[in-house]
Parts: sequence; C-alpha cells; structure tokens
Amino acid sequence: MTGPEVDGWGIQAGYHDVWGGWKEPGPEVTTALRRAMGAAEDDPAATPPDGPRFLTAPAGRTQEVGVDEPGWLTLEDGTQVHVRHHLPAELPLGVHRFEGERGRSAPNVAHVLVRPGTAARPPSGRRWGITAQLYAARSRASWGVGDLGDLARLARWARAQGASTIGLNPLHAPSPGGPPPNSPYSPSTRRWHDPLYLDVPALLAADPGAADELGERPEATAARLRLPRIDRGASWAAKRDALEVLWARQRSRRPAGLDAYEAEHGAALRLWATYGALAEQHGPSWHRWPAALQRATTPEVGRFADDHADRVAFWSWVQWLVDEQLAASGAAELVVTDLAVGFAPDGFDAWQWQDLLAPGCRIGAPPDLLGPDGQDWGLPPFVPWKLRAVGYRPLLDTLHANLRHTAGLRIDHVMGLLRLFWIPPDHGATEGAYVAWPGTELVDLVATASAQAGSFVVGEDLGTVEPGVRELLRDRGLLSTRLLWFEDEPPDAWPEQAMAAITTHDLPTIAGVWTGVDLAGQRAAGVTVPADGDEAFRDRLRRAASCDDAAPVDEVAVGAHARLAQAPSVLATAALDDLVGAEHRPNVPGTIDEHPNWRIPLPVPLDELAELPLARRIADSLRSARPLDGGDRGH
Repeated sequence: MTGPEVDGWGIQAGYHDVWGGWKEPGPEVTTALRRAMGAAEDDPAATPPDGPRFLTAPAGRTQEVGVDEPGWLTLEDGTQVHVRHHLPAELPLGVHRFEGERGRSAPNVAHVLVRPGTAARPPSGRRWGITAQLYAARSRASWGVGDLGDLARLARWARAQGASTIGLNPLHAPSPGGPPPNSPYSPSTRRWHDPLYLDVPALLAADPGAADELGERPEATAARLRLPRIDRGASWAAKRDALEVLWARQRSRRPAGLDAYEAEHGAALRLWATYGALAEQHGPSWHRWPAALQRATTPEVGRFADDHADRVAFWSWVQWLVDEQLAASGAAELVVTDLAVGFAPDGFDAWQWQDLLAPGCRIGAPPDLLGPDGQDWGLPPFVPWKLRAVGYRPLLDTLHANLRHTAGLRIDHVMGLLRLFWIPPDHGATEGAYVAWPGTELVDLVATASAQAGSFVVGEDLGTVEPGVRELLRDRGLLSTRLLWFEDEPPDAWPEQAMAAITTHDLPTIAGVWTGVDLAGQRAAGVTVPADGDEAFRDRLRRAASCDDAAPVDEVAVGAHARLAQAPSVLATAALDDLVGAEHRPNVPGTIDEHPNWRIPLPVPLDELAELPLARRIADSLRSARPLDGGDRGH
C-alpha cells in the first residue's frame, strides 16, 4: 500500500482532491498541527519523542519475534510470562506488554500485538439482513423513541423472515448532565450505551408499585410522547423520572447480576458512573467543571465519587440495565452495531483520554462536490504517537465494548483507521491536512478484536479511497461496503467480501427518490443539488428494477431489492425505511436545523410491520435468493 509522503508526525505532504488537483497544506497548517501534537514552539520541525516499541506478531508465529533483553510479558488477562530472547510460542490474541529487566523506561518496554490471520468471518453462504435507525423504530408501547423492547420485536420479525442481521445506528451514550443530542455520531463516549434505549415500560411491568408512584400509566406516557418528530429530551426526562423511582425502590436490594457486571467492568465502569454523577451536578461539559475535577485522575474526583456513592451506584445500575436488556433482546446473534468515527470534545472519552488528544484540533473532510467548504465534524483526534505509546488501549477498549452482544460491527469512515483529515486550531475545513497512522497497526487491531469476539466487521469505505486500502481490508478479513446509489456496475459484479445495500442513513430512500420528496426536501433545506437533480439515482433504480418512470414506487422497491439480492456479496441488507416506504432520509449532511435530522420516526408503528405488504414482498425477494439453508437460488 502506497500513499503520499508523511513527515515524522504523520502529516501527509498533500492529497488529491475530488477534482483531481493536488493540495498541499501551508506551512502555518503543518506548524499548528505539529504543535498540537506536542512539538516545541521553538522547534516545530522536531520529531515526536521515542516511546515504547510496538511489535506485531501473527498468531502461531510469535516465537519469531525477538526482544533485546530478558523480561516479563504481561498478557491482556494479567497473566505474566517470563521472556528471554524471543516471545513464547502460542501466545493468545491481544495486546500484551513487555518490560525488560533493565527498567520501565521507553527503550525497555514494548507493546506486543498478537494478531489473527483475519478478522472473524460472517456466517457461511449469502445472507441478508435489515438496517434500522433504532430510535425511529418505535412501537405503540415505546416512550417516544424506539427502544430495546422494540429491537426484540424487530428481531423476532427479522428472524421469522429469514434475515441474519440487523444493522443499527450507534448506541453510544451522551453526557448524562444535559439534553441528549440528536445525532448518534457525536457521543460523549463510544464505550458505554445510551440509556435512552431502555425499555422502561418493561422495567415498570416488573415493579408495578413504581408505576403507581409515577402517577401516569406507561400507556399514557407512550401516547403523550408519540410526537410527529422524535423529542429525545422529553423521552429521556420521562425515562429518567421512572428510573429514579425504580432506583429508590430497588437500591437496598441489589439485583442479581449487578455485582458480577460491576466486577467484570471494574474501574472503567466506576469512572463512567462517576462521570455521570459529576455531569448531573456540574453540567455536561467537563471544560466548565471546577478545575480540580477536569482531570479524571485527580484525588478530588476520587473523593467526589466517595461522597456521592449513591449517584455513582445509580449510573452503574443504569448501564447494567442497558446491558441486560440488550443481552435479553434475543437480537445479539443478529445485531451489527455501528462505531462512530469519534466523540464529542466535552464528553467522557475526551475527559478520560485528554492527554492523548490534540487540543483544539478537529477531524472532518476536505472540500468536495457536495461540500465546497469542507466538513468540520467537531470531533477531537488522538495524537498518533501518544496513542501508540499506550498500546492503542483506548481504541482496543472501545472495540471490545462495541463487539459485546453483537454479531458484527460496522466501522463508520473506516479510512480513519489509516488517516484522518485534521483541522488545526483557529482554521477552517479548507485549511486542513491528512494525518496518517503508523502502517497497518489499527487495521490489525480491529481484526484482533473481531477474532477475540467472534464478530465480523464491515468497513464503510465509500467515496475516495487510497490505492491499496481496500486490498488491505480484504486481506485482514473486513467486509467492504457497496451501495446501489454509488456503483456504476450492476450488483452482479460487486465483490463477494462486501455488504451490499441500496442506501444508508445519509442518502435518500427509494420512495424519497421515486416520488421526488427527497429532492424537494434538499432544495427546501438549501442544499446544493446536481443540475439534473436526482436523475442519477432514478436511473440506477430504473436499471435495477427493470422499470420505467410510470412504475409504482412499491414495484420499484421490490424490483431493486430483488436485483440487489443477486449480488455475490456475502451480505445484502434492506433499510427498514425502504421496507415501510418512508420518503424522508434520516439525515441530510450539511444541514442542522434546516432538516429534522435524526428525529424522523418511521411512518408506521413497528407493531404494523408484519402486516405491511411491501415489507413482506421485499423480505420474500431477499429470502428466495438468500435462504438460511445456504442454497444459492438465482445466482
């Protein structure tokens, strides 16, 4: 794999833009980025300090990796192994830590990644699944947003139709101290789950006295929160009130399983729960907390946790509830969850790992056809040399958390494992530069976490991809992504090692294109659209469904999915929005208030999914070409 030249900090010399031009960052941009990564102001051209070595060893061949001196290797599970001159054979997968006998200074320390040949593979055969925005998939019983009870309902329907997967939006948690943000892609943490998805009516059903204390029956709350647009603040307020009542009634008798969960997650869970208690007292942004509480490691944070033990216990219990409901949903063997590309600068992950981040920098995207001013996602990047020095532990912990109770993981913007577009402090998105990660280490790390969990990984590799990247992902066993909206070749020509789909959350639905609703919505929101509107999408639908412009939208949807099902790709997915004939896409990139991004519920309650002819016909078309028995009809 080759790419542009990089300096000692990982800053690439330039990049090719979508118009084919070569763009180089100005000296003020590279200087600002180096300083954010730790370069001294009087020597911005210096290279990063030497840190612990990072060694990679293929599983089964670890004895081929030598070390400079005798020492101890501490495995991921805490087991210690004495090492002389070479690593022991048959080490388990994971990132282990070697310390030489001469001391713990950087030259005597190494992180050792034992990687598999490939990531875990999806089940054999050509399977199909659905993708859903869980918050939008609400039933008549849910409190304004789709929840884990609705996920269980969806899983039962999907399983009955012969589907093998359910892809979901990120379930990452926001900061507990403020109203939940609408976007699931700018979380406070990527390690812990959002309690907004709790099926609170199910919790109240198990403790009827709590419902009496609330003064409003769960059915009445559901009706009150069944709004035309999802109101996360109102839904969370109702759920929070119910959780407080339940906690007051149950805290004296700890539920079975909570102790084991807390023991399993240890200090990491306690720190998240402490953050929850801090955020509800001081607000969601740790930048505005008292100075002594702005670092997770201060004695004051520990004393706060001791002084507010009940609130810390509450947030730990809430996280356990989410984990329990996710495990009990019956969807664990189906769910493919989504890993956002980053986290909010004022949230838990940034608070915990602030010493590893580049202050003031944000990640985004350079200018392109749809965004001539570039994109600033407002998410802070890890400094490559600092993250490498700690053995990529934050990323590994995040991967393990997101692979729990799942069949697979989709990584948003998978190119971020190799390079990210950085915007320096006090600059705009037109003035950034790409910063690369060392070699292939992050891809190897993903493959390792996948193999450890037994869950496959899908990389979202849409758009411009550097030469060699897709080959690397394929070599490590990650699935690529192929969309009807973007591919010039028909589905029959798509690769086997891929997830095939028609659309995603950032792109129009079939009904939105065919009826013109999506194009009208973009224009109303002030989005720049091509001169020929959505003709490119319409043409792809005509060819896929073998129809003309007079065809009814349902016939187009069924025909397009029947053609999609013919792809050699191991997984083909249908969006729940398309199954129910939704006309509005979940998100229009480049808009905030101009479009109700992330707030659009499905046009029908989930309870009616089984009765919808369109959903049944699309499922039939996929199942007939991709049966669970492994047959290969129609291909």
